[in-house]
Amino acid sequence: MILLRAFIAIEIPEEIKTQIGSQTAGLRQMVGRSVRWVSLENIHLTLKFLGDISPANIEFLTQALKTEVSQYLSFEINMDHLGAFPNLRRPRVIWIGLDAPADLARLHHSLETAAARLGYASDDKPFSPHLTIGRIRDRLSAQEAQSLREALENTKIGSLGKFVVKSVNLFQSELKPAGPVYTCISTAALGG
Repeated sequence: MILLRAFIAIEIPEEIKTQIGSQTAGLRQMVGRSVRWVSLENIHLTLKFLGDISPANIEFLTQALKTEVSQYLSFEINMDHLGAFPNLRRPRVIWIGLDAPADLARLHHSLETAAARLGYASDDKPFSPHLTIGRIRDRLSAQEAQSLREALENTKIGSLGKFVVKSVNLFQSELKPAGPVYTCISTAALGG
């Protein structure tokens, strides 16, 4: 049986992706090959990574997604700062931070619980909503690591915009040599 790699996420509007691209262009140029940048078209807010799923489970996942998501009203998210995991001094992942209401954390928890009921592993890390924009390459020289730290510490991001979350999607992720390709399998609308 062929398995599908899947995740649940909120799609980001194109105008915000464009803002991310323009406000991080200088950083992207400064750090060069030290970072594998996420293509702007692939930037999204992951709520639950499912991993490999059976195509037979898509209908169960879609129904669970619709049931959970419909319990929440639409809410607004603001994108407004740059950060890194675990921190700016020792970055492994570069991200854009979000300012969102508590409903986002509650929605995430509901989706984690629903996925666990269907047999998917729970994430043991606390939910930290963010948009991943880059991953640091392995084996940076000391000079490359220092340049990266300085570039991150000196890059300031203004407001990237706000948007209203109206739906959540189940995506398939196909890993290709040129980078991952994400395809929406189903969409669940928030209530209200």
